[in-house]
Amino acid sequence: MEADDELLAQLRNGNEEAFVMLVARYQQPMLRLARSIASSPAVAEEAVQDTWMGVLRGIDRFEGRSSLKTWLFRILVNRARSAESHEPSQASIGEAHAVNPERFDADGHWADPVAPWTEASEARLDAAAWTPVLKAAIDDLPPRQRQIVLLRDVEGLSSAEACDVLGVGAGNQRILLHRGRSRLRGIIEAQMKKG
Repeated sequence: MEADDELLAQLRNGNEEAFVMLVARYQQPMLRLARSIASSPAVAEEAVQDTWMGVLRGIDRFEGRSSLKTWLFRILVNRARSAESHEPSQASIGEAHAVNPERFDADGHWADPVAPWTEASEARLDAAAWTPVLKAAIDDLPPRQRQIVLLRDVEGLSSAEACDVLGVGAGNQRILLHRGRSRLRGIIEAQMKKG
């Protein structure tokens, strides 16, 4: 698999196959992120399409100050937010408390840490069976938490890259990530108790 830098150089030289490879690599991650911003799948798909058009038009202006992936996601976030601002507004839902304070001890650590389960991992966790649960849980997160969790935990961006893509400060990013992961943990714990 060719590295992004190699594909970028080929794309700048007019290689259409490099563009096809980039689309194959990033289309689904971009759609996931766009859906976390947009109010409808159609708006999300339009934002992704607009992003690819923007990439083609602006590829020569990409200076490499960030990774190609971060640059793509930043363009996408801007396009999705812009498209969303032109959609009819919906009533916003306020955020509830993300984590019950009783779940932490006096030092701020989890009061009831997740028990080690590596010895019985095959018996306790079938990854394929958990995929729909995790996907639904991520989809149910508030938009900003969902965006941070997708960028950090699904796409593997660093904290700085996620901040750059979403235009948020490091402290806000940490809070959103903590709240998102805490909600996911609660959902998984509840499902594990059922199973």
